[in-house]
Amino acid sequence: MRSACIAICAALLLSACAKTPESIGPAYVSTFQYQNYSCDQLREEQQRLDVAYATAAAQQQQARRNDTLGVILIGLPVSSLSGDNIAAQIASLKGQQEAVQKTIIEKNCTTS
Repeated sequence: MRSACIAICAALLLSACAKTPESIGPAYVSTFQYQNYSCDQLREEQQRLDVAYATAAAQQQQARRNDTLGVILIGLPVSSLSGDNIAAQIASLKGQQEAVQKTIIEKNCTTS
């Protein structure tokens, strides 16, 4: 009984930890804002978003590591409590990436 209680408590604490970037779904972003972009502008935006996502994903991974360590050491997900968890930003960037990609396909932009 005691080990079951400990396992349940550990699971609850770890579920409060920051998610991995891969496990965060994209937020909805309309393609409308990209309709006036040229193919070159869309490719530039795609590159900008890729860099921004890579940076944010690295920050989110660090927040997850900090949360795990915080739970182990003091029983609290420190990054999630301090605002270092940037899951909403990751979701937004993923949504923007999808919207740009859809617009590229809609406009039949070829890769150069």
